[in-house]
Amino acid sequence: MSVLENLQSERRLPEPGAVLTLLKPITWFPPMWAYLCGLVSVGANPFDSLGLVLLGVVLAGPLVCGMSQAANDWCDREVDAINEPDRPIPSGRIPGRWGLWIALAMSALALVVGWQLGPWGFGATVVGVIAAWAYSAEPVRLKRSGIAGPGLVGLSYETLPWFTGAAVLSAGAPSPEIVTIALLYGVGAHGIMTLNDFKALEGDRQTGVESLPVVLGPERAARVAAWVMILPQIVVFTLLAGWGREWHAAAIAVLILGQIWAAQVMMRDPKGKAPWFNGTGVAMYVSGMMIAAFALRALGGAG
Repeated sequence: MSVLENLQSERRLPEPGAVLTLLKPITWFPPMWAYLCGLVSVGANPFDSLGLVLLGVVLAGPLVCGMSQAANDWCDREVDAINEPDRPIPSGRIPGRWGLWIALAMSALALVVGWQLGPWGFGATVVGVIAAWAYSAEPVRLKRSGIAGPGLVGLSYETLPWFTGAAVLSAGAPSPEIVTIALLYGVGAHGIMTLNDFKALEGDRQTGVESLPVVLGPERAARVAAWVMILPQIVVFTLLAGWGREWHAAAIAVLILGQIWAAQVMMRDPKGKAPWFNGTGVAMYVSGMMIAAFALRALGGAG
């Protein structure tokens, strides 16, 4: 037995740093950003309800998103042993069933915090928690599908927190315009999630996860992901222009062109350039979300 194996077999408690790695703070940004887009879109003054704003941001990011990452890592421990053996669970830095216990504890904590946001906030939290486990856990494990899995995550990361921020801050159902734009950006995020699947290509192939990179191959999957991102934004551009928000629509058009350029660069080496695209094309994508939120704010926010 190696020294590392000895250390893993003797460990009883998780390493604190490994717990933070398990929760993947870098993934918290999209739902937190979407929640902020929601409150901007209804014209809310965040300083009037600063407690709700901060509580919602913490709920969307560290709690619900962090919980979903812990649940995914626990359910993916065999895949990670192939793709990323240094991850906290397969490496033994989070030993035994601690990964599962952390995910369950955070699920409960998210529901408690969600309750503080009223019926809209609590209902959205319930949906988010269920979606996280449905994505990762057997027997549902929607992650096995390259269509349903990224689609669920995209809606959970973008549409749901946007809707929640708008509903909580306006204390009611958001307008149809807000729901439509939030839904379009959630649909487009399917492409972002597909690009994230490139890093798990080999493990997914060996464990039967039919991600689009596995099913279509890297080149075709990258092309599909790029168009899935771009087409909903073209609809957003069209809607905003039709609603009289021409300057906002023009700004989004510029960002769409930037993403098309970035996608062309990515296609030179889809697997190698996918992480680069996530730092360029995705940044333009989320910038467009906030521009759209300000356009909706100018339309009058909640209906």
